[in-house]
Amino acid sequence: MIIVLKPDATDEDIQKIVEKLKEFNYGAHISRGETRTVIGAVGEKRMEEKILIMEQLEVFPFVEKVIPILTSYKLVLKEIKPDGTKIKINDIVIGGKQIIVMAGPCAVESREQLRETAKFVKEKGAKILRGGAYKPRTSPYSFQGLGVEGLKLLKEVKEEFNIPVITEIMDPRDLEIALDYIDIIQIGARNMQNFSLLKEVGKVKKPVLLKRGPSATLEEFLFAAEYILLGGNSEVILCERGIRTFSDFSRNTLDLSIVPALKEKTHLPVFVDPSHGTGSYKLVPSMAKAAIACGADGLIIEVHPNPEKALSDGPQSLNFQAFDNLMQELRNIASAIGRDL
Repeated sequence: MIIVLKPDATDEDIQKIVEKLKEFNYGAHISRGETRTVIGAVGEKRMEEKILIMEQLEVFPFVEKVIPILTSYKLVLKEIKPDGTKIKINDIVIGGKQIIVMAGPCAVESREQLRETAKFVKEKGAKILRGGAYKPRTSPYSFQGLGVEGLKLLKEVKEEFNIPVITEIMDPRDLEIALDYIDIIQIGARNMQNFSLLKEVGKVKKPVLLKRGPSATLEEFLFAAEYILLGGNSEVILCERGIRTFSDFSRNTLDLSIVPALKEKTHLPVFVDPSHGTGSYKLVPSMAKAAIACGADGLIIEVHPNPEKALSDGPQSLNFQAFDNLMQELRNIASAIGRDL
């Protein structure tokens, strides 16, 4: 259930609700909005018990209303934070009016490649640099990433160009090391239901970009995010990156219909990855523009100085000129829907 407090509720009032929930063996997830505080009661009870508890909570004069939750996931629901979650990294706000673009190479290959890309994408308006230090590859013979050396290069370039960085973490054993180098943790599509990893990133104090699995339903996607929030980390970004269908003209089928569906159900920011979603640099610009038009809060796009020489995912990476052109077009769309880029 969700307890919505009146605007004038004090910290003491909040504590009274927390203590009351403890009496019923409920945990409490506190979310402070711009005008109201919302408390999510975390626990499982029979409906008869829930009704009794709701009646006892509603008698508090500082409680505006108590809302029963019929879904199994609770913390991700929009009712918890009606104003939406806003994630701040330095002067960047994810989930606000501004559409945030993360851009960079699929894989960190060298210092020169990363520096050149970071400098360019930042000049063109990207706010966050993406780059893979650890690469999950279908073939065990493909390039697997530079590992810790890649993390060091990301931090070096981050500090030189004053741009936050995001990279994928695949193994809980790598998490503690990576925290010293990166600003955002990416959980890839293959690991969306790696529950051990989800629990570990739930314990850290860094934002997490969670990609939708290639066969995941909306409900399964939200349950994965719930794992992270339940661990205590409320800074989660959901990312649609394409699902597997019968279509064979693209790497995946980018399911843009899930963007407005997620925006309706959850308070978490929603991003789209048109690079993995299509697998072709020719399709990326159109799908990136469509993603912004349907309500995405941001994009994560692969950009490489020489895509034909990339060690990973060259066919879906934009070259510098294509990225420059796309950013100009995205600004026009953002303006048309009342947002900034």
